[in-house]
Amino acid sequence: MKTESIVRMMAGTMVLASLALYRWHHPYWIWLTVFVGFNLLQSSVTGFCPAEIIVRKLRGENPAA
Repeated sequence: MKTESIVRMMAGTMVLASLALYRWHHPYWIWLTVFVGFNLLQSSVTGFCPAEIIVRKLRGENPAA
C-alpha cells in the first residue's frame, strides 16, 4: 500500500473516531476533527505532512523523499 493511501486512511479514521467520541463521549472531541482538517488543508498548501513522515519512518523508507 502506498504511503499516501495510508496517510489518507489514518486521517479518515481519526475524523470518524473523533466524531464518534464527540457524539457519545464529550463535545470537546470535535477539536480533534478540526485539527485533522486543518492539518490536511495546510499539507495540501505546504506539502509538509507530519503523518507522512511518521508512516515513512515506520515503514523504513527515507522520510525526506
